[in-house]
Parts: sequence; C-alpha cells; structure tokens
Amino acid sequence: MAVNKIKYQDRLDRVINYIYDHLDEDIDLNRLAEIACLSPYHWHRVYRGMKGESIVATVKRLRLHRAATQLANTKLPLERVISRSGYSSASAFSRAFSDRYGMPPAKFRECGRPSNLIQYVAEGNAQMHEVEIKRLDEMVLVGLFHQGSYHEIGKAFEKLNVFGRAKGLMGPDMRSFGVYFDDPDVVETGELNSFAGIVETQETFPEDPFERVQFSGGRFAVMRFKGPYAQLPSAYHWFYGTWLVQTEQILRDAPCLEAYLNDPREVAPSDLLTDIFMPIE
Repeated sequence: MAVNKIKYQDRLDRVINYIYDHLDEDIDLNRLAEIACLSPYHWHRVYRGMKGESIVATVKRLRLHRAATQLANTKLPLERVISRSGYSSASAFSRAFSDRYGMPPAKFRECGRPSNLIQYVAEGNAQMHEVEIKRLDEMVLVGLFHQGSYHEIGKAFEKLNVFGRAKGLMGPDMRSFGVYFDDPDVVETGELNSFAGIVETQETFPEDPFERVQFSGGRFAVMRFKGPYAQLPSAYHWFYGTWLVQTEQILRDAPCLEAYLNDPREVAPSDLLTDIFMPIE
C-alpha cells in the first residue's frame, strides 16, 4: 500500500472510532474533518471515495442499525431507542426506520424476538432456513480483532472496508467473514472476542493494525439467513435449538464463522444474505 493510502486509512479509522463513540450526539461534519486532519473543502470527497458512501449516509445507516439491534435483542424502551437515534421526533425516526427496514419499529421488535421464533417453530414450521453440509478449505483471513459486543463488530468491518477498497478488492466477488470465538450466553459481553476479515491474497498482505488469522476449515453445517444483521441472534436460536437437535449432528471444537454475501450499503436490510457456519464432526 502506498504511504499516502496508509495515512488516509489512519485518518478514516479515527473518524470511524469517533462516529461509533458519539452516535448519541449531533455529529458536526466540520469536527470530523478536524479529526481526519483534512480540509472541509476536500474531506467529503476523500471519505466518499474511500468508503463508497457519504458520511451522512454512514451515520444514518449506523444509527438505524444500532436501533434495530436494540429493538430485536434488548428490552430497552422504544422511547429510549428513539432518543438515542439522532432524530428530532418519534415520527421522524419511525419514517426513517420504516424506509430502511420495511416496517415500523414496534413491528420489527415483535418479529425479531427469539420468543416469537420459538412459537413459530412450535407451530410446526421447523424448516425456517436453508441448511447444507459443506466442507470449508483452510484459509488465512486478513482483518481486525474486536473485543466486546458482537453487535459492535461493525466498527472493525467499517475499517476493513476502507482497507479493501484501497486495495481495489471490494468487488462483487469479495466476501467478508466474521469469526466468533466465544458464546455470548456464557461470556460477559465486554469479554467477547471476534475477528472481521477478508481472505488473504497477494494483494491483501496486511499492514498494521491489520492482522492475519489462520482458519483451519473442516466440515460445517451452513445456514443461509436472509434479513437484517440485528435478527441474527434469533437465527442462531433456531439453528442450535431446533435444527441441531433434530439432526443429531455432533458439534466440533471450533468457532462459528459468518460469511456476508452482500453489502449493507447497497441492499436493504431485508435482502442481506449471511451464511452461518456451524462446525460439526
């Protein structure tokens, strides 16, 4: 990577960190230019060129994604979710959320709860998702480690996206992967370890802070999930609580892996495709 690209990567990484740390606040675009140490006259063009979307689109997407995650996976009151969303009123938030997720916030919360998924299975709808048995080859991933809530690994993926675009790798055939080393039901949220990566090639040899992770591959049950990332925990409940029990497959001592098949910048959350790899004997 050329020296100037490394410098721009560092600048955008600082901006991404700032956005994630201040989603509850009004984000001053001139302040972001200061953090990036770039002129306000050129800042937006540099950001869009390296990220593939405007800074305004990034902030809106991240705020709505966080709201969707809170609605689907927490009991945080709707009023509190709205107050943290950066919108001036409940109606403005509801319109933006409905435009992005295809349904009002209250309906999304109802659909995303694991209890509703359990009821759906109990009514005889056991085949909710497509599952195949596959063998994954050994591979090396280049990316960033993340410690903390799995719902916040997006910060690492935002930085990885800048790295990949600078390398000219983020085309339609490039897949990104998330490796999840701990069980969120037994490990404290702040201690969860994960990794955001793309497959190493000659062009992706990492520079600091990016690292290499060897993934051993093997035999996997692969579940195709279509829908918002915020609803992935419900998909895991079904995968482990219904499919695994019915098939009597034996789990293997290896971490779960997720492959992200399309880009949240380009498709609606309802059209996102994720393959969940469950390691089996």
